[in-house]
Amino acid sequence: MVHGIGTDICDVRRIRASLERHGERFARRILADGELATWRERSARWPERGVSFLATRFSAKEAFSKAVGLGMRMPMTWRACEIAKLPSGQPVIVLHGELKRWFEAQGLRAHVSVTDETDYAASYVVVEKHPTK
Repeated sequence: MVHGIGTDICDVRRIRASLERHGERFARRILADGELATWRERSARWPERGVSFLATRFSAKEAFSKAVGLGMRMPMTWRACEIAKLPSGQPVIVLHGELKRWFEAQGLRAHVSVTDETDYAASYVVVEKHPTK
């Protein structure tokens, strides 16, 4: 059964401006540790890919927060929600800490899709509720 659906579109230029204004501090606020390592690697090799990576993660976390119905309030935090990739390249949501415990206690499961173009990143999240047995 569908618990919630969330979508978000993010202006990549806005993310770039935040990075220029706040530097890596902005990325550290948004990204979990694994994401931060990937962002640093991409930014070092291809700065624009680093900006796009950060924008897609920002967008996906916003969409997830909408789909679970929490918005950006506890236990939802930027760093507790990680957008990782399977070996196939499929994006997946990996939760940490209190958010993970809350999510599992609710019997929820999430699916995420992300995309980006030059100026925009967009995400779509569907959260399912598993019926109790």
